[in-house]
Amino acid sequence: MTRGISKVISAHVHPVCSVSWSRNGRKLLTASTDNTVCIIDVATGDTDHRFRFPSPILRVQYNPRSLSNFLVCPMRHPAIVVGVDGSRLIIPLDDEADTTISALFDRRGLHVFTGNSKGRVTVHRASDAQLVASFRVTQGAASTTAIKSMEFARRGDWFLVNSADRIIRVYNSTEVLACGIEGEPEPIQKLQDLVNKTMWKKCCFSGDGEYVCAGSSRQHALYIWDKTNGNLVKILHGTKGELLLDVVWHPVRPIACSISSGVVSIWSQNQVENWSAFAPDFKELDENVEYEERESEFDDEDEDKIVANLHNRDVDDLEVDVCKIAPIPAFCSSDEEGEDPNALLFLPIAPEVEDTDDTWAPPPEFQAPTQDENYHHHHHHHSKRHYSSSDFSRENSQTPPRRKKAKTHDISLEGSPIHDIHPLLSNKPHKDKNTHSKRSSAHGTSHHRIHKSESKKHSHRDKYKSSS
Repeated sequence: MTRGISKVISAHVHPVCSVSWSRNGRKLLTASTDNTVCIIDVATGDTDHRFRFPSPILRVQYNPRSLSNFLVCPMRHPAIVVGVDGSRLIIPLDDEADTTISALFDRRGLHVFTGNSKGRVTVHRASDAQLVASFRVTQGAASTTAIKSMEFARRGDWFLVNSADRIIRVYNSTEVLACGIEGEPEPIQKLQDLVNKTMWKKCCFSGDGEYVCAGSSRQHALYIWDKTNGNLVKILHGTKGELLLDVVWHPVRPIACSISSGVVSIWSQNQVENWSAFAPDFKELDENVEYEERESEFDDEDEDKIVANLHNRDVDDLEVDVCKIAPIPAFCSSDEEGEDPNALLFLPIAPEVEDTDDTWAPPPEFQAPTQDENYHHHHHHHSKRHYSSSDFSRENSQTPPRRKKAKTHDISLEGSPIHDIHPLLSNKPHKDKNTHSKRSSAHGTSHHRIHKSESKKHSHRDKYKSSS
């Protein structure tokens, strides 16, 4: 890991609030605070599609198994399944008066799970938005059971529900679908901080789905539980005074990544060097030990060699197939046999080479004009330029290629809060802008008045000159 920037993609003018990768890693779905959603080609950095919404967008998610549609969660509006061609499918609300919802696809992209502020989870088919299952998290008051977020595991049928009562509940999606509408599935685990009663900002599963990681909303701290028995395994503390914004887990390796105050923190295990893996006969010693040399140890033929291990020579005669590429299990899904042949696993980058003027050399086919030729061209053709080596290098420098123009789609939403501002944006800058505009307008009027007074002075001077 070089910790260097692999690629910089510019698709939005305003801050980005949500990011989602496609299944093969070639497309990137982003949402910005300027109410736009973009589909970006990761390899080229071009924006393929741009969708403009009338209201703020809180979260976007690509379909886990398809590149043709994605899920959008607008502010105070039902979730929408939007197609790449601009088509849309609105996921109906369980309560028309409750528009504060959290929605996401399941692991295979067949269903859309939504949760509202009253602790109710509904499951709709992603193809036609038909309700297939629903249940309530708890039977308590609505103010204590509001669902803040939901996350699915990368492997298995598990998903977690982060609610306002500071408890993380882990469910099995197969059991939820089997219970049907108004079902009562029991959570497999209930995870919480019994000592500090911490509220959770963001929760996620590990890559293999065996651990649950949750970030505190009070401080920069990560709590990790074992999903099987519900035991708290580890607490990771970051810098004091920072507030956690987001946390994700690496899909393959045991690495967690958290964002706090604009700083990305990477958490991993300490790598212990295992020298015995390189040499099977190598033994690690805690302290020096006196070594007794055998009499025939350095002879050409070891007479004291154990003959019983000679039959293990057949192990070295195993045939190894070096032509066939075996799929990597970490990159394969649990219900698929092989990898995706179109997956983008590595991002090609070019090394940064400083191009100075001293190292430049003209191409062999280029010949700089002589002094007489320059004089001849200048004398007979005034419109022609004199080319030197620096001019030739400047004109033949590679200009950046033009980016592909994105297809723009305008999405209209009925009853959406058009005048609302995204939660990530504060109202203070807008007030400053208003005061600044008022000051500038006041300065403009004062300048205008000064010009008027000066024009009156000039008119009086002109009249005085004419009279004189």
